[in-house]
Amino acid sequence: MSNLNPNLSRSATRTSFKGQSNRASNVTFARRTSSGRYVSLSRDDMDGMTDDLSGEYLNYTVQIPPTPDNQPMVDPSVAVKAEEQYVSNSLFTGGFNSVTRAHLMDKVIDSEASHPQMAGARGSACSVEGCDGKVLRDERGEDILPCECNYKICRECYFDYQKDGGICPGCKEPYKAGDLEEQNEVFRNAALPLPPPGKLDRRMSVMRSGKSLLMRSQTGDFDHNRWLFETKGTYGYGNAFWPQEGVIDATGDGMSGNLSDLSDKPWRPLTRKLKIPAGILSPYRLLIFLRMIFLGLFLTWRVRHPNNDAMWLWGMSIVCEIWFAFSWLLDVLPKLCPINRSTDLSVLKEKFEQPNPDNPSGPSDLPGVDVFVSTADPEKEPPLVTANTILSILAADYPVDKLSCYVSDDGGALLTFEAMAEAASFADVWVPFCRKHNIEPRNPDSYFNTKGDPTKNKLRADFVKDRRRLKREYDEFKVRINGLPDSIRRRSDAYNAREEMKAMKLVRENGTDPSEIVKVPKATWMADGTHWPGTWTVSTLEHSRGDHAGIIQVMLKPPSSEPLTGCAEDKILDFTDVDIRLPMLVYVSREKRPGYDHNKKAGAMNGLVRASAIMPNGPFILNLDCDHYIYNSQAIREAMCFMLDRGGDRICYVQFPQRFEGIDPNDRYANHNTVFFDVNMRALDGLQGPVYVGTGCVFRRIALYGFDPPRSKEHSGCCGRRKKISQAPSEGETHALNMGDGNEEEMNISLLPKKFGNSTLLADSIPIAEFQGRPLADHPGVKNGRPPFALAIPRMPLDASTVAEAVSVISCWYEDKTLWGDSVGWIYGSVTEDVVTGYRMHNRGWRSVYCVTKRDAFRGTAPINLTDRLHQVLRWATGSVEIFFSRNNALLGSSRIKFLQKIAYLNVGIYPFTSIFLIVYCFLPALSLFSGQFIVQTLNVSFLIYLLIITITLSLLAVLEIKWSGIELEEWWRNEQFWLIGGTSAHLAAVLQGLLKVIAGIEISFTLTSKSGGEDIDDIFADLYIVKWTSLMIPPITIMMVNLIAIAVGFSRTIYSEIPQWSKLIGGVFFSFWVLAHLYPFAKGLMGRRGRTPTIVFVWSGLLAITISLLWVAINPPQGSQGIGGSFQFP
Repeated sequence: MSNLNPNLSRSATRTSFKGQSNRASNVTFARRTSSGRYVSLSRDDMDGMTDDLSGEYLNYTVQIPPTPDNQPMVDPSVAVKAEEQYVSNSLFTGGFNSVTRAHLMDKVIDSEASHPQMAGARGSACSVEGCDGKVLRDERGEDILPCECNYKICRECYFDYQKDGGICPGCKEPYKAGDLEEQNEVFRNAALPLPPPGKLDRRMSVMRSGKSLLMRSQTGDFDHNRWLFETKGTYGYGNAFWPQEGVIDATGDGMSGNLSDLSDKPWRPLTRKLKIPAGILSPYRLLIFLRMIFLGLFLTWRVRHPNNDAMWLWGMSIVCEIWFAFSWLLDVLPKLCPINRSTDLSVLKEKFEQPNPDNPSGPSDLPGVDVFVSTADPEKEPPLVTANTILSILAADYPVDKLSCYVSDDGGALLTFEAMAEAASFADVWVPFCRKHNIEPRNPDSYFNTKGDPTKNKLRADFVKDRRRLKREYDEFKVRINGLPDSIRRRSDAYNAREEMKAMKLVRENGTDPSEIVKVPKATWMADGTHWPGTWTVSTLEHSRGDHAGIIQVMLKPPSSEPLTGCAEDKILDFTDVDIRLPMLVYVSREKRPGYDHNKKAGAMNGLVRASAIMPNGPFILNLDCDHYIYNSQAIREAMCFMLDRGGDRICYVQFPQRFEGIDPNDRYANHNTVFFDVNMRALDGLQGPVYVGTGCVFRRIALYGFDPPRSKEHSGCCGRRKKISQAPSEGETHALNMGDGNEEEMNISLLPKKFGNSTLLADSIPIAEFQGRPLADHPGVKNGRPPFALAIPRMPLDASTVAEAVSVISCWYEDKTLWGDSVGWIYGSVTEDVVTGYRMHNRGWRSVYCVTKRDAFRGTAPINLTDRLHQVLRWATGSVEIFFSRNNALLGSSRIKFLQKIAYLNVGIYPFTSIFLIVYCFLPALSLFSGQFIVQTLNVSFLIYLLIITITLSLLAVLEIKWSGIELEEWWRNEQFWLIGGTSAHLAAVLQGLLKVIAGIEISFTLTSKSGGEDIDDIFADLYIVKWTSLMIPPITIMMVNLIAIAVGFSRTIYSEIPQWSKLIGGVFFSFWVLAHLYPFAKGLMGRRGRTPTIVFVWSGLLAITISLLWVAINPPQGSQGIGGSFQFP
C-alpha cells in the first residue's frame, strides 16, 4: 500500500489507496525523513539499503498527505471529530491486487441511526446552498457548529471554506482556528515514531542507558519498555504513558502523587487458590494408586490364565483390556492435583478504579480488552442469536473506553452486516437500561425469557415501566432482524429492476436490436443504494462466499474518555445520571479469493488479531462463538484478576467453563459435558492449566504472537521439577521478548516482517501490547510490572489511514511467507485449532488458568439432536487424530511443559483410537453367547474378586470426583453412556478419516454446527426428537441388534443343552446388558418423539429376532441335547 488520497467528490468512493497488490510489483514504498516528509523509494533505492531488510519484506506505511480534506492548521477539535465521524460513516473495502476504498454511507440500515456513535448518524441538513450533506454530531448527538454564529455546515463544505480562506459562509467572519498552544495541547496525543533501528541496536529486548535510576521500575528491575513511555502523551495506537521521575503529574487528568506511596499500603492479592479438602483428595489419590495395583495384578492373572477352548476370544479380550487400562491411566493421572480458585473484584476496583490521593478523579487504569465474535453462515447461525451476543458484550460491566467488539463475518453476508447495524441501534437503549437497573443477564432474549420475578432486587421505582417499554422495543427489534432477509431481497429486486430498465433504455438509445437479452448482474444492494462488496445472494465473480473483498465498518466509533450521562429528553427512557456511551463495535469480513487456503475459523481469528492490533490494540483478547453470550456482566473483570495479579504476566489465557441453555432436562446426550468442564479442567488447573476449548477464553495478546513467557522454566522428572532457564536480568538488561518453541534468541526488529508481515503499524503495536498487559507494580514481589495509572488516559482517535491499514492486514495475501498460523496466532492444520493453539503456548512455558465463577460467565447453545451431536463429536475426534499424527503430538513436547500436562495432551490425541478396542469389546459378549464360550475358562473366584475390586474402586473414584467437583451422579452416568455412544460411532469414523488424510492425503471437511434461533415456542426441545439418518448410526445399531439376538441365542442354547453352562451364559448376558445400558440413550433417540414415532416397530423387531433365534435352535438343536432345562451350577 502507499499513500492515502482523499478527494472532495460526494461519490461513492471517498478515499482511494493505490498499490495494494502483489508485493513483487505495483507496491509503492516510502521512508520517513527527519523533517517528517515521506520520500518514495524505487527498487534501486531499496536494493541499496541495508541487507537486514530485504526488498520483499520492506515495511510500508499508509499516510494522508496534506489535502483539502486533511488541513493541518484547521480547528483541531473540529478536525479530529470530523475525521472520526468520517471514519465511522465509511465502509472500507480492499484486498489483493485491488484499490482500497472508503465508501461514505448515508445510512447503513433502512431505519434511522439513533446513537451519535453509530455509523450513519448524521445531524441536521447543511445550510450551504446546493449541498445535501449532514452536519456532524458530537457524543450527545448535538450538531457540531465550528463558528460562533451557529451556521450549520457539513464536513465537506467546512473543509472547502477552510481551503478558500477560512471564511464562515454565515457571518462572513474568519473561522477561529485557535492559538498554537491550544493546537499543541490537542495534538499532544499524536503518535510518536519509533527511534531508528540503529539507535535501538535492532533489539527490543536489551536496553542500556546511563540513566539507571530513571530506567528502573518500582520493583527495582530494569524496564526495557520505559523509553516508549517517557512522555505525557501517548505512543502509537496504545493507551499508555510513563511519568517523569516516578511522579504522575496530571494537570489535565487530575492525577498527581508519588508512586512509592502505593508500596506503603497493605498489599492484597486479586486471586486465591482454594485447595480441595484433604479428607477428599487424599482418599482419591490413594484409590487411584490402589486401582493401578489391582489393574496390574488383574491383567497379569488374565495373561497367565488363557482360555484354551477359545484362544481367539481370550486374545481379543486381553488386548482390549490392556488398552483400556492404558487409556484409564492417561485419563486419571492428570487428575491428581485438582484445585479451585477465587477472585476478589473489590480489590480489583480498589487498585485500578477507586479514587485515592494519587488518583483523585478515579479514571480506570484497567487494560483494554478486544472481544472477538466469529460467525460464518447466517442460515445456520441465525443473525438474531449473533445480535443478542453482541448486545451482551456491549453491555458488559467494564470501562466503556477500554472495551472493543469485533464481529468476524467469514461469509461476507449483507444479512449479518445489517443485523449488526440493527444491534448497534438497539444498544442505544438496551445498554443504558442494563446499567441503570443492573440487569443480569444482559442478553435481551435470555433476560426477557427468564422465569421468575423480574422486580427482585430492583430498587428504582420506574423499573417496571422501563422494562415494559423496552420489551416492546425488543419485540420490534426482533421483527426487524427476522424481516431482514425479505427486506434485502425486495430492495435488491427493486434496484436490479431499475438497472435493467436503464440498460434497456440505453439499448434503445444506441439503436441496438431490442430483442437481444440484456444481462444485468443480480446484485445485492445496501440500504444507501449501492452494491454490497461482499457475498451476493446470487453469487457472481468477486461476490461469492469464497471470492469477495475485505470489508471493515466501524459500526460504533470509539467513545469519549469521560462519562456521558443522559437526560430525560434524550431517549425513550429516562437515563438521567446513567452513562449512555457504547463500546466500539467493528464489523470485519476478511478478503477471500479462489486459490487461497483461508484456514477456516483459525484464519478468521488471525485476521481479527491483526486488525484489532492496528486499531485499539487491547493487550487482552476475549473470543466468543456467535451463540455464546456474556451471562455474567463482570466476567471480564474476573479474568483481569488473574492476568493482573502477581505472576499474572506468565498466564497466556484464562479459560472459562462452557455452560449451555436449551438442553433437555435429562441431558440425554451429555451436552452439558460437566465431567470434562468440572472434573478434567479443574484438575488441569492444578498442573500447567486447562486446555483451550475454542470459546469463552481471555488471551494475552503477546502470548498469541508466539513469544516466550517471562521467567521461563524447564520441567523434568515424573513430578515436573522446575528449573529456571531465564536468569534474572543484569543491570542494564531486562527480559527478552523471545519467540519460538525453545528459541532463546531475542526478537530482532529486522525479522518482524518475516514473522508478522510487512505492516509497520502492526510491528509497532507489539511492545505496546506487552507493556499494557503487565501486572501492576504495587508489590516488591511483582516482576515485570508497570507503574500505577499508566493506562488511565484517553485512547487515540481513529483515522482513515489506520482503518485502511487494518483492511490491508486482512487481505488474503498478507500471511504469505510469514509465521501466521505456524507459530503466531491461532495455529493452522487442524479442525480443532483451539487445542493446538493452547498446546503451543503451554509448550513454550506459558501457563493458563481455569476460572469458575459463582454466576456462569458465559452461556451458549449446543446441538440436542442426535445426528448433530454425533457430527460435533466427530469433528472434535478428527482434530484429535490430526494432532496425534502431527508435530503437535505431546510426545514431541519441549521440557517447558510439565510431565502430567504432557500426559493430558497425549490423551487428547489418543482417545479416539480407543474406539477400535471399544467396538471389539462390545461385540465380545455377543460372540461369547453365539459360540457358547467366555473370555475366561471358567468363572472362578479369582476372576470374580478381581472384577469386583476393579468395579468398586471405579465407583468410589466416581463418588469422590463428584464430591470435589460438585457434579451430580446422573451427570457422571450420562457422560459414561455417551462415551460409549461416541466411541462406537463418531470416534471410529474420526480414526478412519485421520488415517485417510495421513496416508492418502484426503482433506477433511466438517459441517458447521447449526445454532438454534429459539423461535419454536411450542416445544423448545423439538430438535431432540428429530431423527436424521447418518452413517455414524450404523455401528451402534449393529451392536445393539447383535447383542439382543445373541442374548436370545444364548438362552435358547442353554435351555436346549444337555449340560447347560449357566455360568457362561450369565457372564455373556451380564456384559451384553452392560453394553445395552450404555446405548440406551442412543436407542431412545432413534425412537423419536413419544406418541408420534412407531415405537412398536422396535418392539416387534426385538420379538422377531428372539423368535427367529428360538426357531433356529429348535430346528437345529445342539448335539446330544435331550430336552429343555438342566441343573444350574455356579462355580
